[in-house]
Parts: sequence; structure tokens; C-alpha cells
Amino acid sequence: MSGGFGWLSIIRLGMVQAAIGAMVMIATSLLNRLMVLEYGLAAGVPAGLVAWHYVVQLSRPVWGHGSDLGRRRTPWVLAGMATLGFGALLAVYATTLLDAQRIGAIGLAILAFTLIGAGVGAAGTSMLAILASGVAPSRRAAAAATTWVMMVFGIVISAGTAGALLDPFSEVRLFQVAGGVVGIAVVIACLAMFRLEAGGPREAQIERADSPPSFRDAIAEILGETESRRFTLFIFFSMLAYSMQDLILEPFAGLVFAMTPGQSTSLSGLQHGGVLVGMILTGIGGSAFAGRMPVELRVWTMVGCIGSALALIGLALAAKWGPGWPIAANVAALGFFNGAFAVAAIGSMMGLAGAGRRTREGVRMGVWGTAQAMAFGLGGLSGALGVDAMRRMTGHDGAAFQLVFMIEAALFLVSAALAMRVTAQAPRIGHLEGIRT
Repeated sequence: MSGGFGWLSIIRLGMVQAAIGAMVMIATSLLNRLMVLEYGLAAGVPAGLVAWHYVVQLSRPVWGHGSDLGRRRTPWVLAGMATLGFGALLAVYATTLLDAQRIGAIGLAILAFTLIGAGVGAAGTSMLAILASGVAPSRRAAAAATTWVMMVFGIVISAGTAGALLDPFSEVRLFQVAGGVVGIAVVIACLAMFRLEAGGPREAQIERADSPPSFRDAIAEILGETESRRFTLFIFFSMLAYSMQDLILEPFAGLVFAMTPGQSTSLSGLQHGGVLVGMILTGIGGSAFAGRMPVELRVWTMVGCIGSALALIGLALAAKWGPGWPIAANVAALGFFNGAFAVAAIGSMMGLAGAGRRTREGVRMGVWGTAQAMAFGLGGLSGALGVDAMRRMTGHDGAAFQLVFMIEAALFLVSAALAMRVTAQAPRIGHLEGIRT
């Protein structure tokens, strides 16, 4: 049996993740700002469009099941990337029409974000299924860290480059920059996927006598497995807790600690830096100790969840304490433990994805991707609405943030309890055969 993906193959899949992140950045970050500041839309409109693209991603199990039925998953990845790229450019075009035809432009933007959600679902789910079917158990944590770190770098690099090239702003320049990002991302994805999978039939790559079940039977099998149900709940609760602070951390820094916009942005950057460090160290540690010490990925997951909960309790205390609290260290610790739990959870996901009796990696990754999309869609919105509601009820900023941070901490503790009950499964014998390095 082959040893699975080599590091070159893992890096190539990370390049696909980076390309996805770069194109999504156009819609969720760049156009979000332009719609509000340059075209005068209410902030709720782009926020609603971003939420809609998460709703569309509830179709992930369908895309995953479709890739399970084919001989190769690469066409699904590339078709998803093309759909995502077209959707991103269509969203740019819709944005430029806002001054002339506001209602029609918003309708076109809804279509564009539908394509973006579908593209992310098809490409991302199929790419993760390839990763899950090709990574040896000892490399799962490091593979998860590598691909997610590359995705973050893809977002950061594309955002920084696009921001610099857009100044001074014009619609022509916007089309040029967006077209450049999309074109480069699609080319990178195509090069990364070229001959990554073996040329033979999937049946020769996966040593199974039975054919994949129907979509309905696949979902029934997954939901009928105790481990899969627990892991689905874990993904939902942990990602809900993870995303709740996305929209409130910077307002918290400004309202409670009187930070300037520049200072609060730097604080957010410190958190993202902590996430990267947590991902990298957990990836290295999870692979270094795999098979040598009684340390499973679920232990790393629990440590990340409990550490995140303690960091959020610290932020709740900071909301009461105010200036003088070591807020920078607290936020860095939150980022670190968030990154640690995320990488360990993804590594566990890859192990469980290959543990089905009949279902294959695609539909399982799709189910868990759906849980994540639901959590991300609800998380940021519920965190912001919760703070707004408590501020109106109590008239006190600190108390409002304190309650929301405590709810997030409780969700992370629930997630840790769920992670403790999830047992990582061994990969199917033979499923690593036929993968090119």
C-alpha cells in the first residue's frame, strides 16, 4: 500500500484552498466595503448577501455525493472554481450597477452570491474529500494545518494586493483587479490539480466491492452512526462559538477600551496571528506525536476548545474590568487556542470521513461542511444581535459584551465535551492506493 499523499501533494491542495480564499475575499471583504462606503448601501445588504452564500453552501452534501459517484474528483474541484470565479466577477459587475439600477443590481448580486456559494461548496467539499482519502493518519494534523494556513495566506495576500492596486478607486480599476485575482486563482488551481489524482478509475483507487449508496441512503447511514452524529454536533457548536466574536471584537475594543479604529484593527490582526501560530504548532505537534505517544487529535481538539473558553472568560472579565486589563495578550491567547482546535478538528474530520461502511468521503465532508456553514452564518449574526439587544436592555456596554462572551465560552465547553466522546477512526485499508505525489 502506498504511503498516501506526499508533502508536495498536500501543498498543492493547500494552493487550491488559497485560491478559493482569494476569490471569496473579493465578495465577502472587498465588495462588502465598497457597497457601503462607495455606493451608499445599508450595511445589512452586503451582510445579507454574505449570509446567503452560506445558506447556498447547505448543498455541500449534494456536491460531495456527486464527486463520490465519479471516477475522479478533480473535475468537481475545477468546475467549482470556475463557478466561484464567475460568481465573483458577476458580483463585481452588479456592484458597479448600484448607482444606475439599484434594485436590478441587488437582484443580480443575489444571483452572483448564489454562484459563489455553489462554487465554494463544490470545489471545497471535493478538495477536502481528496485530502481525506489521501492523507496518512500520521500526517492529518500537519496536512490540515498546511492547507488552512495557506488559505489564510491566500486571503491576506490577495486582500493586501487588491487594496493597494485599487487606490485611487475607479470601476475600471476594480474590474482589472478583480479579474486579475480571479484569473490567477483559477490558473493556480488548475496547475495544482493537474494529474494529482491517478488516471485510473476510482474503483481501482478505493478497494471496495460495493458501489456508493444513493444520496438518501448515504445521509441515513451518516446520521445513523453515533460517532458521525456527535461529530456533526461538535462541528456546529464549536464553529458557532468560533464565529460569534467575528463582528463584535473590534466594537468591543472601541466601546470598552476606547481604542481607535487603527488600534482595534491591530488587535484583530493580533488575533489572526495567534490563529496561525496555533494552527502551525498543533499541526507540527499532532504529527510529531502521532503513533509515538498516547495523544490523539481529539485531545488537541479538547485543549483548543477549553483554552478558547478560558480566553473568552478572560474577555468577559475584561468587559467588567475595562482599561488596564491585558487585552492584547488575552486576544492573542484566544487566537492561539482557536487555531489549535480548528486544525485538530479538521484532522479528526479527515479520519472520520474515511470510516463509513458504504458512504465515501465526499458526502461526509459535505454534511460536516453544511454544519460549519450553518454555524458561520448564525454565529456572526447572533453575536452582533446579542450585543445590540443587551446594550438596549441594560444600557451598559460592558455588561452586553460580557454576556455574549460567556455564552461563547459555554459553547466551547459543550464542544469540548462532545469532542471527548468522538473517537477517531482508522482509514479504510487500500483507500490510499493510486494517489500521485
